[in-house]
Amino acid sequence: MADKRGLRLSDFSAALKQFRPRRRWWRRWVKRSAVALVLREHDRRLEVLMIKRADREGDPWSGHMAFPGGRMDPDDVTGIRTAQRETLEELNVDLIKAGHCIGRLSDLVSRPHSGRRPMVVSPYVFRLHTPVSIHPNHEVAEAVWVPLDFLADRGNRERMEWRRGKLALNLPCYFYGKRRIWGMSLAMLDELLGLAPLPLKLP
Repeated sequence: MADKRGLRLSDFSAALKQFRPRRRWWRRWVKRSAVALVLREHDRRLEVLMIKRADREGDPWSGHMAFPGGRMDPDDVTGIRTAQRETLEELNVDLIKAGHCIGRLSDLVSRPHSGRRPMVVSPYVFRLHTPVSIHPNHEVAEAVWVPLDFLADRGNRERMEWRRGKLALNLPCYFYGKRRIWGMSLAMLDELLGLAPLPLKLP
């Protein structure tokens, strides 16, 4: 099935099978986390599930738009398992029963909550084959399905100023309603959309 702009879930599945994501070879020696980009077909559109993190004092990602996920536990055999476990904990969505992983994207490097060593974030892409009910826990302010055709439309892309101390950067972003999508989440979406047919690639 194609959505209103011609995006097909089958195209993403096929492209992810051929895609060779960048993997940080040194990730086993630093803190690691994983996130889930969950795709579904709904009302002739492809959508990706995003969350708005709850406001928490001391949390550098407090209130940000993100994907369900978190730190790897010692019992997590793989990053896929981390993404599945965190999605179940944060949203009560069981990706083992309701969907399956169709591929992964490139590792990203992030600053952890504490300490100076970097954290490697591994994004995994899932597709749902069963409708789910979402029940966010205390870590999530809200969950929202964002249409991929909205993100693929370059006319919806805006700019924002990001500041830290004396450093100021002009960065790309999207506003989906009042929700601002930017940073690492946008980098993951850009890579995912880069796997779509050529006419829909972002500049």
